[in-house]
Amino acid sequence: MMKRFGLYPYLVGFLLVMGVFLVFRSAHGQLPSYAPASATPASKGAQTAVFSGGCFWGVDGVFKHVKGVTSVVSGFSGGSSADAHYEIVSTGETGHAESVDITFDPAQISYAQLLRVFFSVAHDPTELNRQGPDQGTQYRSAIFYVGDEQKQIAFAYIDQLNKAHVFSGPIVTQVVPYVHFYPAEEYHQNFLERHPENPYIVFNDLPKIHVLKTQFPDLYKP
Repeated sequence: MMKRFGLYPYLVGFLLVMGVFLVFRSAHGQLPSYAPASATPASKGAQTAVFSGGCFWGVDGVFKHVKGVTSVVSGFSGGSSADAHYEIVSTGETGHAESVDITFDPAQISYAQLLRVFFSVAHDPTELNRQGPDQGTQYRSAIFYVGDEQKQIAFAYIDQLNKAHVFSGPIVTQVVPYVHFYPAEEYHQNFLERHPENPYIVFNDLPKIHVLKTQFPDLYKP
């Protein structure tokens, strides 16, 4: 999408992102943890979480700094077509969303803790089919659950956050079953770390890393 290249969207994105985080920090600080004690980490072997929260550059960058996360891949999920790559997904016609495939160690971090970071730091779950300067269904907020346990935790945590009124509006995040994940092109992988001076990254994504570090120091890894 050409909307990622140009000064005006960067400025708009910067104001939106910083505004969101100022609201987060002044209104409620950290989001509450998932209530049930069963969300505490347990040793079960490597697991997968798939999230969509706007441009995958920033979401990827956030989760690469979370302890217990062993790998993050940027890509596409949630569409109906049999293939996905950046040029066709960016048209908004395939039904896919820019997503991240996260491999994590549940002995170090629980799925519920990943969701807490997802809702607190990685994106704004109250924005419908957009994030910052990016608009379209390919930027929707979505959780692609892998198994019934993830489904239960995701629905329960969203209900908990909505009832607590921690956001100014309702959470619009889709909770849908994981079907397939298509890795994005190589130049999209690890984009934040490889291009920290890119204006889009500076204005839209680096503030997220700062919030992760300050709000979740126990979960942050350099």
